[in-house]
Amino acid sequence: MSTRPDTFQIPAEVAERYEAEFVPSLFAPLAVRLVAFAGITAGDRVLDVGCGTGIVARTAADRGGAATGLDLNEAMLAVARRLRPDLDWHRGDAAALPFPDGSFDVTLCQSVLMFVPEPAAALREMARVTAPGGTVAVQVWGSPQSQRGFRPLAEAVARHAGADAVDLVSTYFRLGDLDALVRQCDDAGLAVTGVETSEVTLHAPSVDAYVTTEIGSTPLAERLDAAAHDRIRADARAGLAPFCDTSGALALPFEIHLVRARPA
Repeated sequence: MSTRPDTFQIPAEVAERYEAEFVPSLFAPLAVRLVAFAGITAGDRVLDVGCGTGIVARTAADRGGAATGLDLNEAMLAVARRLRPDLDWHRGDAAALPFPDGSFDVTLCQSVLMFVPEPAAALREMARVTAPGGTVAVQVWGSPQSQRGFRPLAEAVARHAGADAVDLVSTYFRLGDLDALVRQCDDAGLAVTGVETSEVTLHAPSVDAYVTTEIGSTPLAERLDAAAHDRIRADARAGLAPFCDTSGALALPFEIHLVRARPA
C-alpha cells in the first residue's frame, strides 16, 4: 500500500506498524493471491509497483522470480530493504517508471493504483516496461458501496473530522468500478485476459489498532489532534462491534478486484 507518497510521506513508525500488523493480516495473503493470479514462474523478471514494505516482491521472489520493488515512500522502502536486502529496491514514481522498455516479464501492482494521481499514466508505464507476451496484474478494492466493513469507520470520520475527511481514508475504493478499470487498461495498451472479484478479510487485534494504523497511514493523520483521534476510535468501537469476536479481535470483509492483462 502506498498513500499518495508524492504528497504524503508516512513516518517510520507507521511503516513498521503497517508491516507488523497489516501485512500478515491482509496484504501477505493478498500477495499470494496476486502472484498466483499473474502466473509467476521461476526465473521471471518481476516488478512490484508501489511495493510499500515489499510483500509482493518478497512473495514473487519466494516463487523463484527475480523481483524488483519500487515505491516513492522512503519509510516503506527502508522496511523493505531491512527485510530483504537481497532484492532490488528503487525509489520512483509509478507514472514514470525508471526502467527501459520491456524490462520485466511480469509487472504487479497491489492496492496502490488508486493512490496514483494519474492511474492511466501508471498503467501505460506498466505496459511499457513489460516485455511482449508478458503479464501485468493489478489488484484494486471494490467500490465504497460494496465495502460493508468500511462504513462504520467512514461514518466516525465524517462525524468527527468532517465529510470531506472521508475522502482521505476512502481513496482505496476510487477505482472500484471494474468496467471502468478494464477500459483504462484498454486505453493504456493492455489487453485484459482475466478478471476476478472476491471478498477478503482484514484481521486486526482490536478496533483501536485498526483505526490507529488506518488513519496513521493516510494524510488524515496530519489533520487530526489527539482528541479527534480518540473520538473517532470510540465511535468506531461501537460501529465495528459486529465484526469483533469475544476477545475484541476484528475481522473486516472487503471486496477486491484482480485484473490480468498483456501489453497489446
